[in-house]
Amino acid sequence: MGGSAVTDGMDWLEQDPDMEPAEESEESLLPLYLRAQEPPPGGRTYGTLSYNRRSRCWVVKGDPSVTEMCKRLFPGSQGSRRGEARFTAHRRAVGDLCWLMLRFPLQVALRDLTLWDNAVREARAYAVRQERALRMPPVMEPPEGTFCGKLMPFQQEGLAYLMQHERCLLADEMGLGKTVQALSCLAAGRELPALIIPPPHLTRNWQEESLRFLRIDGREPRVHIIRGLKPYELPEADLYIMHYLLLRGWKEVLPRLPVRCVIFDEIQELRHSGTEKYSAASLLSEHCERVIGLSGTPIYNTGGEIWNVINILDFHFLGDWESFSREWCCGYGNRIVQKPDVLGQYLRREGMMLRRTKREVLQQLPPKRRLVQELDWNDAVYVKLMQPVLPQLMRWRGGEQLTASERALLEDSISREARQATGVAKAPYVAQFVRALLEGGEKVLLFAHHHAVMDLYKTELKSFSPGFITGRETPEQKQRAVERFMGGKTDLLCISLRAASGLNLQRATCVVFGELDWSPAVHAQAEDRAHRIGQEDSLLCYYLVSPSGSDAEMQEALGLKVSQFVQLMGDTPVSPLESRDAAAFARRHVEELARELLDKREDGA
Repeated sequence: MGGSAVTDGMDWLEQDPDMEPAEESEESLLPLYLRAQEPPPGGRTYGTLSYNRRSRCWVVKGDPSVTEMCKRLFPGSQGSRRGEARFTAHRRAVGDLCWLMLRFPLQVALRDLTLWDNAVREARAYAVRQERALRMPPVMEPPEGTFCGKLMPFQQEGLAYLMQHERCLLADEMGLGKTVQALSCLAAGRELPALIIPPPHLTRNWQEESLRFLRIDGREPRVHIIRGLKPYELPEADLYIMHYLLLRGWKEVLPRLPVRCVIFDEIQELRHSGTEKYSAASLLSEHCERVIGLSGTPIYNTGGEIWNVINILDFHFLGDWESFSREWCCGYGNRIVQKPDVLGQYLRREGMMLRRTKREVLQQLPPKRRLVQELDWNDAVYVKLMQPVLPQLMRWRGGEQLTASERALLEDSISREARQATGVAKAPYVAQFVRALLEGGEKVLLFAHHHAVMDLYKTELKSFSPGFITGRETPEQKQRAVERFMGGKTDLLCISLRAASGLNLQRATCVVFGELDWSPAVHAQAEDRAHRIGQEDSLLCYYLVSPSGSDAEMQEALGLKVSQFVQLMGDTPVSPLESRDAAAFARRHVEELARELLDKREDGA
């Protein structure tokens, strides 16, 4: 097609269905209107085609009959002057132009010949990839030795989908393993180095999951977490992780980073354009070969937010904002999508979005799933809260004169203080995590132990009007909190770990442990407040742990490992033996605290 005019022709019509299928060559996979055409010498042209670099679109200028036909066939080209039609420079739109030029040959501007040839080449490659995607296996497993884990059947379908589409949105409902599917795609495609962009509170979780599931030539991947707003020379790594708040500082550097793939986790963070964060993400996406968005809730308010999200994944896949709002929304510039179901079907049909809900894959899911996720925390808050504990630790360490009972009481006191300090230090990050669940439509039971932690949840999550059962309420207040949650007046109920017995809360879809208890049976009982007769969904139980503090010892006591396929003990009452074990773990916890805090203090002296 190049820079020459394209002739009239009828070979864009469908082939005879009785014809032998063509060999699976690249040419045979192309639609007819994208195959090479030889224009006749001296053939008539109906106008010109040029590229507007400022608007990043192709401009048709010519006979009114031609531009009127453009606007009638392609409504997105209507926002232009008389005798002019504009096509966004997306590969699909270039394909539309090639089809149009079979009927109305256009003369490509001399300065844009090379640009047009490249655009047509990309449009053809895109069409071939789309056609091949339709013929690829519906399920895939990562190559042996690259991924440590077993994908469920619907996750194998998700991997196949991600491998088939270079730029797309995986919009599975919360709890269906989008992280694992994205990591399996990295394992299968070996498109490394890769950059992962998560919200701040999930940075550490991505690091842990990457180390757990990926293998590069038989070793763990090299993971570097990018820190700070000021760019610096990055070390060589397989995976880089940078949270959204840092994007603006690295904006000018991002296009030059040595990464082939970018994964935007919780991509609804980019649902609003016009910010430095959005602009930086757009520049990064433009320079990557594969771009994956992950979100169970890609929009929060109006359907128009999806245009911003899709635009990051694939620039102008939905046309420019003016044409999108005019054709899909309730009017020019309006953000309310008129037929969101039709738009969703279009995105799925065109290979831009895959979404499965828990109900759709329920038979593949166990009735109760436990996921342990490591969150960030405020180390400075933890250190400050532990300062008053240091004298107790020093007394314990030099406590040769203490009786066994005095020593046990002191150990218990120190352990309780450390647990509370840990809960307080990670409380804001727990609140961020729970906020994301609630905004995604989940009904959440949030468990904690200390009143100070509960008070922080009350402040951080005030806008969701949570109910509380903490042991400080009267029986009437406790009953009212249950009724509010079960009656749908609030989707968040905060409950003390030791105050959950006897409650029937099967409306919950998620159980979240913001703090841990030494006893597995306490957690099992808390889970079963929701996992009861009447619970129709697969229940998701999140254990949110900090990278330090008391959580490390408590995970060991509970048999927890940070994994999406974790199995927990539980469903049995607390036995005397288990109580003795808890005391032993508490003692080990105090020993660890002494090494961590006192030795560090002495080293710094």
